[in-house]
Order: sequence, then structure tokens, then C-alpha cells
Amino acid sequence: ALPISQKDDKSFVLDPVRKKKILLLPEEWVRQLMIQWFLHNTSFNRNNIQVEKLIKINQLERRFDLVVYDKNIRPYMLIECKAPDIQISQQTFDQIAVYNMVLSAPFIVVTNGLETYCARIDHQNKCYVFMKEIPGV
Repeated sequence: ALPISQKDDKSFVLDPVRKKKILLLPEEWVRQLMIQWFLHNTSFNRNNIQVEKLIKINQLERRFDLVVYDKNIRPYMLIECKAPDIQISQQTFDQIAVYNMVLSAPFIVVTNGLETYCARIDHQNKCYVFMKEIPGV
């Protein structure tokens, strides 16, 4: 269960990574569910996770939803979160694959909270291979 509080008819969630209350919009709900999943189902802890990391791609600033780092502080997984009413498409995967060119994480995940897809990046053949499960190391 997410730590949710109310203020002025708005819902907020306590983000364990950013250590502050965040307005609980649909995409944020999905992001927080992913964070909780990682914290409870993998060997990663909140120090391995970075939320809304800013990067530059071709001189443009872009934000990743979540980046999970391995124990050597190398990007391990890039996660793109969409609101539940947003359909996950090939375009969504192409977008995250372009973002991942900067980080070179071996895994990418796209989720809208209802559907979740994980792929291993094959850097040699410049493609991605879908997996049945998210690797939790």
C-alpha cells in the first residue's frame, strides 16, 4: 500500500526515494508502485533508485522516470512510467531506447500500471529482446 495523505482535496504520496510528498497524479501512482515493487521484490534499495533524472540528448533536456543502478553505481535499468489510460506502443519503446543511448542500461521497462514490458538491450545487434520477468538481481 502506498503512503497516501490528503490536503486541500488533493492526494499526496510519500516518495521513499525523494523523501518528500508528491502530488498523486496517475503517472506518479504508477511510478510509486514501481518503486515499491523494487523495494519489496528485489535486492535493490532506495539508494539504488533515482527518480526523474535529467539528462541531455542532442542538446535537449529530457527526464527519465526511474533509473535503477547496480551495486557498482552503473545504470542497470531504465523505467518509463505512463498513466494507466496511456496505451503502451512501439513509439514508447523507441523513445526509451533513444533515452537509453545516453545511459546504456542493460534493461528497459515500460509500464502504465496495468501492462508492464521489460526488455534486455542487445547493444551488439542494436535491438531489444522482451523478457517474461523484470530481473531483480
